[in-house]
Amino acid sequence: MAHGHEAAETLALKALGWIAGQDEVLAAFMAASGIGPEMLRKGAGEAEVLGAVLDFLLADEVRLIAFCDAAGLGYDAPMAARRALPGGQEVNWT
Repeated sequence: MAHGHEAAETLALKALGWIAGQDEVLAAFMAASGIGPEMLRKGAGEAEVLGAVLDFLLADEVRLIAFCDAAGLGYDAPMAARRALPGGQEVNWT
């Protein structure tokens, strides 16, 4: 899967949908990111919020695998997408 900026945003929106569909995971995301429900609704399409979504997934292997399995994606797809969003180039993923 190519990961230009638009494709990365699309993948992150899928991840956000997956997160929102699971109450415990959504609560953990909001607690970890500090993003509340209203801010999440208003900022869902913003690259910074989408980057936070991918950062959240990448921080936990169990969530990452569950999302990728549910979305039919390779396990490296969220990392590649994160790199295409603002701030992703600056994170040392190794």
